[in-house]
Amino acid sequence: MTALCERNETFEVRDGHLVRKVVPRRGEPYEHRCPTASLERVAHAIDESGNEAFTLESLVQREDLPFTQVAVALAFLKERGIVETRHRRNYAATQCAHLDAMTEYFALAENG
Repeated sequence: MTALCERNETFEVRDGHLVRKVVPRRGEPYEHRCPTASLERVAHAIDESGNEAFTLESLVQREDLPFTQVAVALAFLKERGIVETRHRRNYAATQCAHLDAMTEYFALAENG
């Protein structure tokens, strides 16, 4: 990643939503929200994919969720090591993405 692309990204749980806060190197800070139910649907979809690759777009289409909600969920799962990216494709990095996702979500909600 070049210095021009660096940004600070953090997650928090607020009002039943996973919130992704981004402070780009240039431009205005922003945040996007993902309801807990959407995070669960994404995590279940990843479990159902098994060893098959998936993309952000394929999850959006499969689950019929807003793009930004899936993007927040996927970014969180990558940051927590539940999803890994290889050759621009995503794969489950754990045996039970849903269980791991919810464990991380509730740990974040409790501990900040």
